[in-house]
Amino acid sequence: MTIRRQTVALPPATGQTVANINRMRLRVKTIGLIGGMSWESSAEYYRIINQETRHRLGGVHSAQSLIYSVDFGEIERLQHDGAWSDLTARMIEAARRLERGGADFFLLCTNTMHRMADEVTAAIGIPFLHIADPTAARIKAAGHRRIGLLGTAFTMEQDFYKGRLADKHGLDVLIPDAEDRRVVHEIIYKELVAGRVEAASREAYRQIIARLVDKGAEAIILGCTEIMLLVRPEDSSVPLFDTTEIHALAAVEMALGG
Repeated sequence: MTIRRQTVALPPATGQTVANINRMRLRVKTIGLIGGMSWESSAEYYRIINQETRHRLGGVHSAQSLIYSVDFGEIERLQHDGAWSDLTARMIEAARRLERGGADFFLLCTNTMHRMADEVTAAIGIPFLHIADPTAARIKAAGHRRIGLLGTAFTMEQDFYKGRLADKHGLDVLIPDAEDRRVVHEIIYKELVAGRVEAASREAYRQIIARLVDKGAEAIILGCTEIMLLVRPEDSSVPLFDTTEIHALAAVEMALGG
């Protein structure tokens, strides 16, 4: 598989250390982002990716990226109608637009829509960075094996996400009970995707996290890209793994080639 690359042009050396100049000679890949699910979290992806790129390259560098942002109002309706074939077609078309636009690899800036990751990957000729893989790598590097998962009902209850964590990465995944899953899901779709962050909802999540810890969770995956808008490390007695941040940082790592 051929990956298109663009060489970063060097600015005048004035004020640059040799180390910074060497870093800027990297052959940088263009990141493709399928966003808008919701734009609240897509904005966080954009911020994290560009901040990390500037941190690594110095100066006023930012990431080479393309974003295709969908209308989440349509996506949310199709999700709750169970129209997964239609959603798959839309994600494939979005990925093709990124590929035609020059992206070297792409991300789905959402956990739930990884439900159709295999179908999208099969239809596209550029690499796909699956959100569960860098998340699992970070969890295992920290020495955890039994983890709690928070996300939409689709992510918590269906096997596309839990199964990958278990089968590919050997993690033991715990999910909340039915009532807690309902609460987690409703807060995501009624509040977080609309940019609402409520103190009562943070307390509800704290209690749900505590119950997962009581069941044996050694860490918690924030498996919806909006949850990081609500929950902070101090809300949990065990480590939190924010998939938004982990995925975005992994994209920078892939773009800069380590």
